[in-house]
Amino acid sequence: MILRVTRAPHRLCQTRAFVDAKVKWVRDPYLDFVVQREKNLRQVISLKNLIVSSPFKSVPLSSVSLMRQNLKAPTTSISKFFQLYPSVFIQFQPSLGLHPHVKLTSQSLALHKEELTIHNSQPHRDDIVKRLAKLLMLTGAGKLPLYVIEKLQWDLGLPYKFIPALLADYPEYFQVCSMRDCSTGEQTLALELLSWREDLSVSELKKRHSLEGNGWRRNGNHIAFPMSFPRGFDLEKKVLNWVEEWQRLPYISPYENAFHLAPNSDQAEKWTTAVLHELLYLMVSKKTEKENIFCLGEYLGFGSRFKKAIVHHPGIFYVSNKIRTQTVVLREAYNKNFLVEKHLLMGMRHQYIHLMNKAVRRPRPRIILASSRGKRQNNPSANKEPKRNAKAKLEESNVYFQPSVEEDDRPCRVTELQNNAFHE
Repeated sequence: MILRVTRAPHRLCQTRAFVDAKVKWVRDPYLDFVVQREKNLRQVISLKNLIVSSPFKSVPLSSVSLMRQNLKAPTTSISKFFQLYPSVFIQFQPSLGLHPHVKLTSQSLALHKEELTIHNSQPHRDDIVKRLAKLLMLTGAGKLPLYVIEKLQWDLGLPYKFIPALLADYPEYFQVCSMRDCSTGEQTLALELLSWREDLSVSELKKRHSLEGNGWRRNGNHIAFPMSFPRGFDLEKKVLNWVEEWQRLPYISPYENAFHLAPNSDQAEKWTTAVLHELLYLMVSKKTEKENIFCLGEYLGFGSRFKKAIVHHPGIFYVSNKIRTQTVVLREAYNKNFLVEKHLLMGMRHQYIHLMNKAVRRPRPRIILASSRGKRQNNPSANKEPKRNAKAKLEESNVYFQPSVEEDDRPCRVTELQNNAFHE
């Protein structure tokens, strides 16, 4: 069993409480955009992984519908969801009598191959192993239920079906074991770190503090958290004074055990903030859903402390309410809406976003005025309506759209080509 190192001097720290003042929430448009632009990205990637893992590189729509909950697909129908992204997915019918299928476009297949290259590269594999090892070290016991890790799989940048690869390629790091689930009281499978990694037990904040010329406050072990506020945010004077005193408290590493501190003390809150700060920094996008943080907090033994740290320190953490959820973002990791620290996997995700937003050009429907409809029916050879002046055009009030013949024929032609390709 792995346990955090406990240092007795922290027992002497002064106990205070957060001032009785309301800290208002102010919207940050840049960080909201960071969250908003990834709408449906995770679902698209999950569906993409499902399709490429199929032997025929296509799956029936009925099968996808059955796995909607596991894939976190939207509540809308699967068919309509695929239609939202025609540059990523193609729906087709293999042959008469079979259910409709879905496959990837050539563009999305090309991106998938690039993504595989990143996941298979040794630097990236070593990076995700370190991230996962540091996450397990934050727990103190060195293990977490697999389903909790799967909640963070996307944010940690772990590849699809990562467990077999980790156990096979890094047997000196991890093993699968059994542990008691604190939420249900039953035994569940967990991933365990085999030994404490001293070289990984330095937090990102401590690592930055050790560098010279970074402009951060230096006074022994009194490390201050970087803070920034959006325009229009103004702290009350008594809150500002409390924050300044709180920043002067000793910094306790998130990899140390400081549960001996009084839970409601300022020193304990600074340690809790350090753990949450390190947790968010382990994420490739430096953000995750708030529910993931609260779930992990239960296993780390923090209970509601994470929630208090997020509320008390809006200059360190930002909570976005975009895309029908609440996402906690590490402020210092972003310069407006750009990640300060670039990551190859995030670059790939942005390429997927670009492809998702890429529209497929289709022929525009021809506009036929009601007054000329009868003339066209009586004279089918007429290709052009007679010219009319602007006043006559304004008097036309009954305008409707009629698809062109070419557009009506297009779906049949596409289906025919797809059927031929499937049988070949």
